[in-house]
Amino acid sequence: MKVTILGTGGALPPPRRAQTGLLIEKADDLLLIDCGSGVLLRLQEAGVDFARIDDVLLTHHHLDHLSDLLPLLVARWLRGKTHTRIYGPEGTEALLRAQLELFPYAREHVSLSVEELAPGKSFEIAGFRVEALLTRHHHPTLAYKLDRAFVFSADTAPMEEMAAFARGCELLVHECSFPDGVEVPNHSTPSALGEALKTCDVQRLVLTHLYPQTQGREEEMLRAVRERVSGEVLLAQDLGMWEL
Repeated sequence: MKVTILGTGGALPPPRRAQTGLLIEKADDLLLIDCGSGVLLRLQEAGVDFARIDDVLLTHHHLDHLSDLLPLLVARWLRGKTHTRIYGPEGTEALLRAQLELFPYAREHVSLSVEELAPGKSFEIAGFRVEALLTRHHHPTLAYKLDRAFVFSADTAPMEEMAAFARGCELLVHECSFPDGVEVPNHSTPSALGEALKTCDVQRLVLTHLYPQTQGREEEMLRAVRERVSGEVLLAQDLGMWEL
């Protein structure tokens, strides 16, 4: 499995960071998780053909996680692929149908199948075994575990349930939106995140979903997490890639 983090910024992304998107590859199977602003550009920079992305998995319905989704669907149509499978939490189908109603030219050429996922269950998606966990966020949000090797936290306050969910995985990509001392509800900061994940025992933890307040405080953030979490702790960069 290859994991590429396409975008590592939050709703106010720092310079050189697109909003959230991850590409997961295994043999010929591709799965795009979230599709925030700038993800189409990062896909182009990564040399990924839009026509190969038949499956998109959404964590939740905030714009910084899906604002490039309709442009992706149109780009796929222009590459000769009109049908896309979309997966996400409850309300995904109604949201996407409403968006397509705003753009008749897209609605005429784009075909969707939508499956809404529930936490606590597992699913087969694009050749991956996917498990879902409800996170602590403003909007119903799902974290995902793929093939028991990779976990993406999505947006969430620190939660001990995530440590259990990700325990034993090779890679956990977890939001850490703000440095210590900048408290924003339903998002993570380093010390609290480290405390929540101290029993996780994941091989590598990568911090993502960064806001401008993190600039210049990256090493401080890493130290705060490393003091509490075993395993490697890194700060995400756009187009960072890991082979699992």
